Amino acid sequence: MRSFLRFWVCTLGSCICLSIGLQAQKTDLKYGKTPDKLFPYQKFQEAYKYHFVEPIQFYGAGRDKVAPDHLEEVRIGFLGPLEGSALVPLGEQMLNGAKLALEQANAAGGYRGLPYTLMVHNDVGLWGAAANEVVKMDEEEVWAWLGSIDDIVSHVALRATLKMEIMMVNTGDPDPTFTETNIPWAIRVISDDRQSGYALATHIFEEKNHERVAVIRTNTRYGRVGIMEYSGAAVRLGHPMMIEERFNDGETDFSMQLENIKRVSPDAILIWANAKESGLIVKQLREMGMDFPIYASDRIVSNEFLEIAGDWAEGIVATCPYNPTAENEQYVQFQQDYRARFGLEPDVFAAHAYDGMNLIVEAIRKVGLNRVLIRDVLTDLTTFQGYQGVTGEIVLDESWNDIGEIWMAKVQNGAFEFSPSPALGERAHSGRMVGY
Repeated sequence: MRSFLRFWVCTLGSCICLSIGLQAQKTDLKYGKTPDKLFPYQKFQEAYKYHFVEPIQFYGAGRDKVAPDHLEEVRIGFLGPLEGSALVPLGEQMLNGAKLALEQANAAGGYRGLPYTLMVHNDVGLWGAAANEVVKMDEEEVWAWLGSIDDIVSHVALRATLKMEIMMVNTGDPDPTFTETNIPWAIRVISDDRQSGYALATHIFEEKNHERVAVIRTNTRYGRVGIMEYSGAAVRLGHPMMIEERFNDGETDFSMQLENIKRVSPDAILIWANAKESGLIVKQLREMGMDFPIYASDRIVSNEFLEIAGDWAEGIVATCPYNPTAENEQYVQFQQDYRARFGLEPDVFAAHAYDGMNLIVEAIRKVGLNRVLIRDVLTDLTTFQGYQGVTGEIVLDESWNDIGEIWMAKVQNGAFEFSPSPALGERAHSGRMVGY
């Protein structure tokens, strides 16, 4: 589709009308994987400028730098919440996934006979602390690093990794704005909360036909930014949030917020929080006599949530950035290896860390020990054409953000059952989801 821009050029004694053909961008735009009906301002007027349609390139030096010849190991960094944080259970799973990938790489010979060594750093969720850990990784001479989960930590670490020029592979932070910084030293190998928000809004308002939906969320960046995209989608579908209640992580009594929600008589509620608080909220609202349907963000897809919520969890619907019941050979083997190594089931953070670390290993195998060349491989979108990880096909947009498929997770008979999200449309049934 082509449109034309016309303007007049006037010289002495005459005026000439010029027409310039402009290639319309909208038909091919896939940024954020936004469905047409949820695209901002779609019903009003087309925006004249689209962002994040071309990757930001790195034109700096360093590609000809030769690796030192005294190496006895190949160091890869890790940053995750391992102590002093509410996200420790998630961080431990992420660390396990990264460890398993490197252990298997070492069993296969490492890098030209050199073993991979994981340099582990703790993310405590504090401003500034993350930058200090990235500086330490630079001093340790890591070639790339993987992490983290906390939104604030990831943003701060991203600025530090730009200064240190070390490639960052993020496998846990769902903040939609993370890759919108135009920093060419990071990719994200997990779907963001924009995708979850779109899927939830479509399911809640178009499939389930709810109209009066309340929201209760954690008063953190995860809650604030996570609910932002859902809220925008809800407005564009004609159903703005009727009430939004907040709480701090670590709280256990939600009676005040739930009383406020009960007074407005919603026909459904959406919870955006970590597994522990979400489980407690479910119990308390049911005990208060509220029997409307419950929806939630993807962090409830865990055994911790099921144990806390108990029988009250039945019927709850959330999203999940992969299908942990997939029966493809690659994922089944990963599950078996993970259980044998750690004695527990892998979660979403373990699986995505495993994929992210394997990408780092593959990049090093291709180009050797050079930070800039490793970056070049990992930010080359052709690297990911048809790339299959244990979490499914990894697809990056032009901001290096994973827009792989989102799944719906519903509690049935005390366990999560998974199905394609409504955002997949007919593709989920056309054979594209081979292996699931």
